Amino acid sequence: MSRIESVEVFVASPGRTFVTLRITTTDGVTGLGDATLNGRELAVASYLRDHVVPLLIGRDPARIEDTWQFLYKGAYWRRGPVTMTAIAAVDTALWDILGKTAGLPVHQLLGGRSRDGVLVYSHASGTDVPSLLDDVERHLELGYKAVRAQAAVPGVGGTYGVRKGRVYEPAASELPDEQPWDTEAYLDFAPRYLEAVRERFGFGFHLLHDVHHRLTPNEAARFGKSVEASRLFWMEDPTPAENQESFRLIRQHTTTPIAVGEVMNSIWDVQHLITEQLIDYVRTTVVHAGGITHLRRIFDLAALHQVRTGSHGATDLSPVSMAAAVHLDIAVPNFGIQEYMGHADETAEVFRTGVTFADGMLHPSDEPGLGVEYDEKAAERFPYQRRYLPVARRLDGSVHDW
Repeated sequence: MSRIESVEVFVASPGRTFVTLRITTTDGVTGLGDATLNGRELAVASYLRDHVVPLLIGRDPARIEDTWQFLYKGAYWRRGPVTMTAIAAVDTALWDILGKTAGLPVHQLLGGRSRDGVLVYSHASGTDVPSLLDDVERHLELGYKAVRAQAAVPGVGGTYGVRKGRVYEPAASELPDEQPWDTEAYLDFAPRYLEAVRERFGFGFHLLHDVHHRLTPNEAARFGKSVEASRLFWMEDPTPAENQESFRLIRQHTTTPIAVGEVMNSIWDVQHLITEQLIDYVRTTVVHAGGITHLRRIFDLAALHQVRTGSHGATDLSPVSMAAAVHLDIAVPNFGIQEYMGHADETAEVFRTGVTFADGMLHPSDEPGLGVEYDEKAAERFPYQRRYLPVARRLDGSVHDW
């Protein structure tokens, strides 16, 4: 019987920092998992090396559910982003191994395709309205059928969500970039540039917008009401989700769909939001919500309550996570949309993924497993670099929420 023979943890920064787990069985089959927690990567790497790897040696790689429960319940200190990201890496690697052993792509193990491709959206942004409109046009010409739009607020020194280079990456400095924030200026400006997008390009594509948790429930309700004519696919993270009951207030005042969940790590974190139908899309991810096994559980709960999937897919998910997400997306019945930004050229030197983009959709590889490879030698050319996400400050100097 095959057993887990070795488990390796790699930390490299090809364009951004990724933590990658590789499990090898006694039969010589390898599986990859993503363990990246943006801005806190080394915490997960240590959790894996010091606490999880010793528990895996000698285990049956086919006992995926049992291993998940063993790592989750056996730790006693449950949930949280570090624990769930570490478990996700193991779980994803074991699904990769199972697919290779069975000679099937992972989506076949999950029940097969429910659709031909996975609808994705990408990020258009600008320092002002004209540059935003140009970027939206560029994405539509690339074939995207859904675009997220963000623009810098005039007179405010920095706005999170605006791309500075070819690839959007917010974690770009060795110390947190402290960016100013003005809620009233944002509430006045954002609805106008979303309206400008619709005026120029019409309604033949999906338009999305990310609020980044930065509004109170009442402010979020006001924003959602003000953009109803722009028919957003969703407004993302309109208010901090710790107080989940606050989403009921937003619901009472606007029909703009709500998407939440990228910073949540378990089914219990989103249970109330889903069962009370306080959101329309759940944005939990493979890498931060316990892997394929647990994310499928979240998606199944969501399906019971007419909530659709909309997983986070920024550049802080490695190509391993993106491949796993697409395999799951194409199988689940309540799929909504998948975020997709692409990675830096350096990332492509380290990871080879079979996921392909065409006609506004992603398509998973039909290779056995996830169809992803990791080039350890190439990764050595990109040593770890510490990077932090930005911090928002109100104009009075106090720290604002994301």
